[in-house]
Amino acid sequence: MGCCLVALVLIGAPRIALFFWWITSPGRFALTFQGWWLFPGLWPILGFFILPWTTLAYVFVAPGGLTLFDWIILAIALIIDLGAHGGGGAAYRRRGRSS
Repeated sequence: MGCCLVALVLIGAPRIALFFWWITSPGRFALTFQGWWLFPGLWPILGFFILPWTTLAYVFVAPGGLTLFDWIILAIALIIDLGAHGGGGAAYRRRGRSS
């Protein structure tokens, strides 16, 4: 039961936060992704579905420019996203062996 709750938080929380942040402050998203050269509206959508923690962290730190501390925050968010993806694959493989 606890594992399922952790999985739901990892999956849902950053997406909900991104959605409400975009609704309340769309200018911050426009400012964050304005310099993207190829399909600027596509990157936040891809981030929403594929790397939500990293996208949330990027929207948080990017408008003021990136410092070393900001890169550390982005790296931690990326590790959390990759851990969520990798952890799901590991659990799937364990389930496949036990049945």
